[in-house]
Amino acid sequence: MTSTTEPVADRDRGTPAERPLHPWRRRVAWAAGSVLVLTALLVATVLIVINVTPRPGALVIRALFDRGADSVTAQLEQGAPTTVDRIADQQYRPGDSDALLDVYVPQAAVADNAALPTVVWTHGGAWVSGSKDHYAGYYQRLADRGFTVVSLGYSLGPEHTYPTPVHQLNDAHAYLLANAERLHVDPNRIALAGDSAGAQLSSQLAALVTSPDYARELGVTPALSPAQLRAVVLNCGIYEVPAMTGTGGLVGWGADTSMWAYTGEKDVQNSVPVRQMSTLRHVTAAYPPTYVSGGNGDPLTETQSKPLAGKLTGLGVRTDTLFFPTDLEPALPHEYQFDLGREESRLAFERTVDFLEAHTAP
Repeated sequence: MTSTTEPVADRDRGTPAERPLHPWRRRVAWAAGSVLVLTALLVATVLIVINVTPRPGALVIRALFDRGADSVTAQLEQGAPTTVDRIADQQYRPGDSDALLDVYVPQAAVADNAALPTVVWTHGGAWVSGSKDHYAGYYQRLADRGFTVVSLGYSLGPEHTYPTPVHQLNDAHAYLLANAERLHVDPNRIALAGDSAGAQLSSQLAALVTSPDYARELGVTPALSPAQLRAVVLNCGIYEVPAMTGTGGLVGWGADTSMWAYTGEKDVQNSVPVRQMSTLRHVTAAYPPTYVSGGNGDPLTETQSKPLAGKLTGLGVRTDTLFFPTDLEPALPHEYQFDLGREESRLAFERTVDFLEAHTAP
């Protein structure tokens, strides 16, 4: 008599579909599923948050921009002149911890107690980053060429919104006039300057000084008179804000987020602050002589710098421009003027000095 007996091991294991999971496998499967669920929840939460507030995106932009500015600042320290004194951390607005400025003065002017033509520089950083301490080596080099150079600090978004910086910078101008002798400022030979978002702010303050209608619209009484404001220097700036926003992609997202953080309004295309910030719309024939420059690899050159230069030229404003062939390689990026290792950037520095000397002469 023959009997067939199914192997115990096979019978106990069953088919793969019927076979129960080992306890440790059940734990691994549960953990993996939990991670997927938590990841999905995290992504959904982030998407909700960035559509409700600009703060997370603005802080990312701030970290990236400040990291780049710190690196450039360190490079500019190499070879910076040692014959320039710095008067640091002057509080130009009582009770406002963001309202600080630094003054760079040639030591010879300090020794002679001389007042020099003064360049008031507003830093960039997409209105959400940057510091008056950035690019100090550049300001030292400018001062070494016979200027008092002022680097202005101001409040940033999203912690503070428009028009706070406009009022701060106007107060800074008033402070410089009130302390002109101590700070070696010639109150009748002032130039406003800036880079990127700082160029936008400087161009806006110049429009306030030279357009009474625009000043009334913003409710600002300019500290400077048109006779005191002799020139404007604008590098890689933004002057028609809607042309920069709503373009999609990573760059468009950054522009939209920065504007939202700075203005407090998500619909930047239909924002009153955005319209007011767009200097291209507010310049007049009374605008000061202006130097405008941008790199061929900077997308703002074609959409912002060249249109502003064209508008000023059409109004009869004395306009000096420095642009480069579109096929120049390697291309000159945004904020190219601070990279003094490049011949084109050194040319831009010399052109800036020549322009300032011509328009701030006694």
